Amino acid sequence: MALRIEDYAIIADWRSVALVGKNGSIDWLCLPRIDSNACFAALLGTSDHGRWLIAPEGGVGRVTRRYRDRTLILETDFETEDGAVTVCDLMPISGQGTDVVRIVFGRRGRVPMRMELVIRFEYGSVVPWVRRIEGGIEAIGGPDALRLVTPVGTHGEGLTTVSHFTVEAGDKIPFVLTWAPSYVPDPGHVEADAALRETEAGWREWCTQCHQPGPYSAMVERSLITLKALTYQPTGGIVAAATTSLPEQIGGVRNWDYRICWLRDATLTLYSLMTAGYIAEARAWREWLLRAVAGDPAQLQIMYGVSGERRLTELVLDWLPGYEGSRPVRIGNAASRQFQLDVFGEVMGALHVSRRVGLAYEQASWDLQKTLIGYLETVWDKPDEGIWEVRGERRHFTHSKVMAWVAMDRAVKDIEKFGMEGPLERWRALRDQIHASVCREGYDAELGSFVQSYGSKELDASLLLIPVAGFLPPEDPRVRGTVAAIEKRLLRDGFVDRYDSGSGIDGLPPGEGAFLPCSFWLADNYVLQGRYDDARALFDRLVAVANDVGLLAEEYDRRAKRLVGNFPQAFSHVSLINTAFNLAQRGPAQHREDP
Repeated sequence: MALRIEDYAIIADWRSVALVGKNGSIDWLCLPRIDSNACFAALLGTSDHGRWLIAPEGGVGRVTRRYRDRTLILETDFETEDGAVTVCDLMPISGQGTDVVRIVFGRRGRVPMRMELVIRFEYGSVVPWVRRIEGGIEAIGGPDALRLVTPVGTHGEGLTTVSHFTVEAGDKIPFVLTWAPSYVPDPGHVEADAALRETEAGWREWCTQCHQPGPYSAMVERSLITLKALTYQPTGGIVAAATTSLPEQIGGVRNWDYRICWLRDATLTLYSLMTAGYIAEARAWREWLLRAVAGDPAQLQIMYGVSGERRLTELVLDWLPGYEGSRPVRIGNAASRQFQLDVFGEVMGALHVSRRVGLAYEQASWDLQKTLIGYLETVWDKPDEGIWEVRGERRHFTHSKVMAWVAMDRAVKDIEKFGMEGPLERWRALRDQIHASVCREGYDAELGSFVQSYGSKELDASLLLIPVAGFLPPEDPRVRGTVAAIEKRLLRDGFVDRYDSGSGIDGLPPGEGAFLPCSFWLADNYVLQGRYDDARALFDRLVAVANDVGLLAEEYDRRAKRLVGNFPQAFSHVSLINTAFNLAQRGPAQHREDP
């Protein structure tokens, strides 16, 4: 029986991410190679496809866990009839290697323990060759090598490495698993105690840059740590989530690979980090952006690999049964070839904000922006696949046009506020033209609301971003009417749907969880309209669905009362941060548009 998604926590080293279950099992290890990064794939298959379990033998009475304060170091307490142990999990953030460190601390009594290590490379498909080395074992399969070093003895059982050991009060037993390319000499491994000390100090030093007082400061800090965990420090790229193919509906087909850098998601992540004072991440992302999108603006993609890779071919891994039978399991993402207008607005907006927060001027950045705007001038009136990446026909999505307006608006403001060089009057005129088009074609007077696409009667939660982006003021009757219509038709059981998934617009079977950012957007609108009690009530309802260590997936299944979708999801944590800032009167409307 698979663990629920919310039963997982993450550890990370700013290059790689692992998911650790409440049962003491690491079932997913996302390595730097985006084309082959699953040494463990039990989340998408069975334990035969890879896992690393360290837990008491026999029954466990009680399990509790937490992150060490202001870190991503996970501590899981196991209480048994024989005593109590704590398993401490971390990925060292110092150095250039990829290590997973697990330390078992004896707290009380004498507890028999079991370790099981099932290594499977290439998403559970490759059984490695295992041999004994000094202090442990080495597993090699094609380009990958994993080495386990521990003072306790291990032996093979079938295709699994096993250890039985006993932990007494005061004991401390380390396990260090190190990945490296198989074709390079053994890089050695970290020393567990030193790695624990340095990683704890490193995370806490990173957190000192953030000063966010108020009732939501702990939640904001945990979300910021999660966003940092999703960054790839060598390049500055920011992935949308740590996993692939965790379903938006259990047993369904809406299973996508999110271990990729969406321009939209990365840009929104950047907003949150910059708002909290993390300028170094903004600078690194800007450099990543300049490299990733370099070239013909007509070839701009909505997503790239962590190093700026463009070829993200979508493949189905048919040997994996999927999470709780949710198939297909996909790697890569065919949406990388889609045309989405809104990314122009997100990118231009982020670079505009980076100037406002004092990021040093760089001519190459403005040259890129002018090139993107020049291309946008020729395509803004074309249909696209929209923010939700529909796999049906292209449409004139209202949100897409609003974000095209944002791109032009921020370009104009860069000239007006920062003295950048450009055709100011022409861009002002086009900004006004796009605005008029949206108000004329994207608004339905009969419904008293903006609509999903020009000429449609459907609603869309992305319309809630109209006042947040500064397109219209929150008191505008058209905005108020849109909020009311979304409350009536998309707000169900306290959560907002993206749109009616039964409408057929996305070319997929109906049914999915509630996309969490949409509900945060409604809370933002409540704040902007002065409905503070409604905003706080909705915000509290949303943060209550986070798991016990403060992590959110992409969506929430109202009926099953469980998280669904890829995990942890940057978009969800970005939205939590923005709404928390908004509740503190420092919200996204004030950060995404000049007062």
